[in-house]
Amino acid sequence: SPPDEHGYCSFGVSVDVARPAAGLAKYVVAEVNRQMPRTLGESTIHVSEIDAAIETDRWIYQHPRKAPNEVQQRIGAHVATLVDDGATLQLGIGGVADAVLSSLTQHRDLGIHTEMFSDGVLDLVEAGVVTGAQKKYQPGLIVASFVMGSQRLYDFVDDNPMVALYPSSYTNDPFVIARHEEMTAINSAIEVDLTGQVCADSLGPKLWSGIGGQVDFIRGAAMSRGGKPIIALPSTAKDGAVSRIVPHLDEGAGVVTSRGDVHYVVTEFGVAYLHGKTIRERALALMGIAHPDFRQELLDYVKERKYVYGDEPVNPHRSYPAPEEHFYEFGDERWLVRPLKPTDERRLQEFFYSHKPETVYNRYFAVKKSLGHREASELCCVDYRDRMAYGVFENREHGHRIIAVGRYYLDNRRNRAEIAVVVHEERRRRGIARHLISQLRLYAKKQGITGFYSEVLPSNKPVLEMHRRLGHDVIWSPDEGIYRIQYSLADEPPVEA
Repeated sequence: SPPDEHGYCSFGVSVDVARPAAGLAKYVVAEVNRQMPRTLGESTIHVSEIDAAIETDRWIYQHPRKAPNEVQQRIGAHVATLVDDGATLQLGIGGVADAVLSSLTQHRDLGIHTEMFSDGVLDLVEAGVVTGAQKKYQPGLIVASFVMGSQRLYDFVDDNPMVALYPSSYTNDPFVIARHEEMTAINSAIEVDLTGQVCADSLGPKLWSGIGGQVDFIRGAAMSRGGKPIIALPSTAKDGAVSRIVPHLDEGAGVVTSRGDVHYVVTEFGVAYLHGKTIRERALALMGIAHPDFRQELLDYVKERKYVYGDEPVNPHRSYPAPEEHFYEFGDERWLVRPLKPTDERRLQEFFYSHKPETVYNRYFAVKKSLGHREASELCCVDYRDRMAYGVFENREHGHRIIAVGRYYLDNRRNRAEIAVVVHEERRRRGIARHLISQLRLYAKKQGITGFYSEVLPSNKPVLEMHRRLGHDVIWSPDEGIYRIQYSLADEPPVEA
């Protein structure tokens, strides 16, 4: 930009590598453009440091935005569920980044520390969503190294004390990034293999782009207190002809984010959390967010390579119903309620082994001391139609512990489903079982199921009393020594208390 009254020019929309280069160059030639916005931060150079200058008056390149497509919008909605109020964000450019930003309109007090500042961020600033008020480091500031977008964006950053541009050596320093609590870095990829290796810069051996700041921000966010490194990409490319979740990276493809650095991978089919997981757990999680057309191929590959058990009961044709995920307050605590996934096998086993013997007996009508791999995996690998299960999870970062499970199994001959609910002994009398029954009921009605039934032992008095309060028919069967409970789903569901 032209010099101010003190003789300082601004590097304008691109401080990134220009400022350090000018500081090291033996001879500096500057284009002084009257239309260049004057940005603040570490973005100035004094006229005494310029050896030659060319004055111009020409428009700054503008990057037009396209409205995100349906797939990108679904990705954005999934990513938005990972972003907490008060988090600090890093995003790039393109449809996925714009879709993420457009999905954050209900968030509060987000901050920005990023390499690139785009129009999508400006929308959230104007909506009062991005304030930087909760940033512990450089509060209130939008920090970036370059700006690319519309003239509206360039007008916003011009002489705006809310925006600070710094060299990339600062914005992309992982230790600077890590100083921001709840740093959420959102980056894209070309393909991800079933072990979690991320290729983001090449199509096979053909280099498509540079690695950019992906590794810097992925590692910086991982070191941040409460940080979340996220890779977001569509599940397919070439109009659905090829999968981006692949058995192995293409020959010659470069690994940008290693399987040791990867945390979250998001597609339009959901979220896979990979950090600290085994190869089997990673493969199952990534298959769950791959496009259904390619899941059988991926499953065949991992079985052949012995990444998973040969009897792994994965249903490759049913997609995880992500909209069923929600948080619910039971008493004074807020917990996650979501459908079970194949990757919940270990958690379900831990849930089983946490029970008292009488709880196990009331659930299985027998003395049962173990829950092996095959049975646990079958209990987790529901098809989300004839067999459905919800878990209630303690909202612990990355390690959600199961504290309750509700499930149904459809009897196709009667179009009625058997229902069962188990709540950990220490978490009872909080309305958890009622909520699970309500969720199962609503979901089953959507599948066209007409009724529920269950069998309950006389010793299971809390469950019997709950069903009576809900108005269900409780019928004693003296020959079998059990109570039979049945009710129609056509009735209006009871109001939860």
